[in-house]
Amino acid sequence: MRIRSGGAAGGVASAGPVSGAVRSEAATPVGVTSPVRRTSDTASIMGVPEAELTPNVQRALLTLMGEVDQLRKETEALRAKVRDLESLADRDVLLPVLNRRAFLREVSKALSLAERHDAPSALVYFDLNGFKIINDSYGHAAGDQALRVVADTLSSQLRDTDAVGRLGGDEFGVVLVLTPVEAAERKARELADAIAAAPIHFEGLTLHLKAAWGVQALESGITAEAAMAEADAAMYARKQAVA
Repeated sequence: MRIRSGGAAGGVASAGPVSGAVRSEAATPVGVTSPVRRTSDTASIMGVPEAELTPNVQRALLTLMGEVDQLRKETEALRAKVRDLESLADRDVLLPVLNRRAFLREVSKALSLAERHDAPSALVYFDLNGFKIINDSYGHAAGDQALRVVADTLSSQLRDTDAVGRLGGDEFGVVLVLTPVEAAERKARELADAIAAAPIHFEGLTLHLKAAWGVQALESGITAEAAMAEADAAMYARKQAVA
C-alpha cells in the first residue's frame, strides 16, 4: 500500500514496513478479539502505561493470560470432579439411592423447612418381610437383586422433591416433602403395595417381597434421629400387629 506525502505537489512515498501489531490486528477475523488487543486491554486494566507495552511485555502478558485461562479450566474440572465425588459419597454402595448419612441430611432439610415455614413433611420407614428367606435360600446375589427391585420401585413412585435411602440391610426410608401425615399414610400403603407387586426375577425364578412401614411427621420440635426412631417404632408395631 502507498500513501501520498503531505505536500500539495509532493511525490509518492512508501509507507514503510507494517508493524507486527498491525499485521496481527488485520489478520484477526471480524468479531474475534486479537491477542494484541487482549494484551492491550489487560495491560490497561493492570495499569501498565501504553508506552511501556513493549513486545517483551506483550509476550509476558500473553503467557500470563494463557496460564490464567489454563488454571481456570483446571479449576472448573476439579470442581466438577468434587461434585461427582460428593454425589458418589452420598450413594449407597449397592443401590441407586441415598445412604443413611445422606438420607439423614434430607430428613434434617425437611425439618428445617417445617421450622421456618410451618410446612411439615413426613418420613416413612420400610422393613422388608421375607428378605432373609430369599437371602438364605438363594444366596446373596438373589438378595442383592431383591434390594435393587425395591429401590427401583420406590424411586419410580416418588416425586423429584422426595428422597429415598437405604438405612441398612433391608430397611429403607422415604421423605415425602410437604406432605401431611394422612397423605403420607396413604402413600406409604401405595408404596408397600407396589413393592409386593414387583416381581423379582432371579435365575429363572420369580420371587416377591412384602414390606412393613411406619410414618412419622417431620415437624418443628423433633430431631432427625428422633424422627427416624419414631418411624422405626411405628413400623415395628405395624409388623407385630400383622404377624
